[in-house]
Order: sequence, then C-alpha cells, then structure tokens
Amino acid sequence: MQPHSYLTRPSKQQIRELPAFAGLTPKHIHMLTSGNQVAAACQVLEQADVLGFDTESKPNFVANQSTGGPHLLQLATDKEAFLFSAALLEGNAHLATIIQAEHILKVGFGLRSDRGPLQHKLGVALKPCVDLAKVVKSLGYKDQVGVQAAVAIVLKQYLPKSKHLSTSNWARLPLSEAQIAYAANDAYASLCVYRYLQRTAPQLFNT
Repeated sequence: MQPHSYLTRPSKQQIRELPAFAGLTPKHIHMLTSGNQVAAACQVLEQADVLGFDTESKPNFVANQSTGGPHLLQLATDKEAFLFSAALLEGNAHLATIIQAEHILKVGFGLRSDRGPLQHKLGVALKPCVDLAKVVKSLGYKDQVGVQAAVAIVLKQYLPKSKHLSTSNWARLPLSEAQIAYAANDAYASLCVYRYLQRTAPQLFNT
C-alpha cells in the first residue's frame, strides 16, 4: 500500500515572497465605541450573505486561567470591517442577532475555540458557520492551516502576521492603528478566501 501523499505547505520564506494581500484601508475599517454605532453597524451587517469572522483576546501567560475574552470581535463584509470591543459585547442584543442569524454565514479560522467564550459574552451560539481551516485542509494538506497560510495557498498573496501584534493587549483601549488594521484584515482575509473557494471549488462546501 502506497503511503498517503499530502500537498506541501508553503514555507514562511515562500509566503513572504508573494504579492501583498490587498487588505482594507483605514476608511473602510470601523472601530465601534458606542451603542448607537453598534446598532448602525448591525443594520449594514444584516444585509450580508456571508461575513468574515474573527476574535482577539489579550494574551494569557498563566496555564488554565481564562483571559475573560474575547476582547475584540471582528466582522467583515466584502467592502468594510466592523470591530466590537469587549465593552460592547456583553449581552449585546444587536450583535447577538447577527451572530445567530440563519441567513448570514459566518466564516473564519479556528472557530471551535471561539464558541465557548462567545456563548458566555453574548449568550448565543455562532451559527451558521464554516471553519475554513478544515476546508483548506481538504484540498490535500495533512494539517489544518491558519489564515496566513490559507491566503498564500488560495489567493497566492502574503498576509503579514506580526507576533508583536497578535500577542498585544487587546483589552486595553484605545487600540493602536496597527492593531485595528491587523484585526480587521484577519476577518476580511477569511471572507476573501471563502469567496475564492466558493467560486472555484464549490464542491468543498457540500460535505
């Protein structure tokens, strides 16, 4: 019996040599700071058929101790991204409606780890949703991949991922411009990967 042959993931160097990912510009990224802004944003979000989804939490360096996250939740449409801070998440009825809206598919990477904290914050389940890490793996890779590798594999583009930013304090406001851009484009990149695969390999979503 022949051993199973898997596709080779691009190396970090190969990823860095790809053309830059065309992310959202600052004017298309909205950091929400009030209940009125949340209500207005949700009016836009409820018109979408699919939303890119991601969350950020402050780093935790103590084993088996909750960070109390998520401290930021990001939702992206094809044109813009909306960022909700922790203060706007707790029991937010407008956002809860979007998160569980059956007519809006939520797509992202590593969604399993978001379910519990999101249920705690909003009291609702994330549905319907697609974990793109599993979808990209089904192309023939041995392991699931994160958003940066997926952007490289699917879109042939380089999405910068700074460890300095990913492990920064997402609970401290105001967030820096770099944090805001990083967070927004993670969610937007997820949507871009989904849109491309839906066009070119729709059979991946039929399982």
